[in-house]
Amino acid sequence: MMAEANRDTEAKLRRFGLRPTRQRIALAALLFAKGDRHLTVEELHEEAVAARVPVSLATVYNTLHQFTEAGLIRVLAVESARTYFDTNVSDHHHFFVEGRNEVLDIPVSNIEIGNLPEPPEGMVISHVDVVIRLRPAVE
Repeated sequence: MMAEANRDTEAKLRRFGLRPTRQRIALAALLFAKGDRHLTVEELHEEAVAARVPVSLATVYNTLHQFTEAGLIRVLAVESARTYFDTNVSDHHHFFVEGRNEVLDIPVSNIEIGNLPEPPEGMVISHVDVVIRLRPAVE
């Protein structure tokens, strides 16, 4: 079962133009094992350590950025001090729960965006990210 999962992960990495090294396979397996989610470099590193995957924080950082450049995941900059990586690369937006550092998906069909400015000459809009910040209501 594990060998089959590794073959699937290896094939996925190859489809996205990435060489399937042992560390990339292990990190991708951890990253995608729980479905669509948002996590930081530190959170994935903690999961790797718990799973006894021998990787440094720098390796996790570099690997996530390689996955991003390949289009396997996307970056979500919610706060200046914290970057999340999103395994769902489809068009969608996000809620950010302040104080909990939790990111939740909003389906793109729930938000209508209009009156976007014209991009500068020679540029096109690749996508629009909407982050709606939430905090617990005070009663």
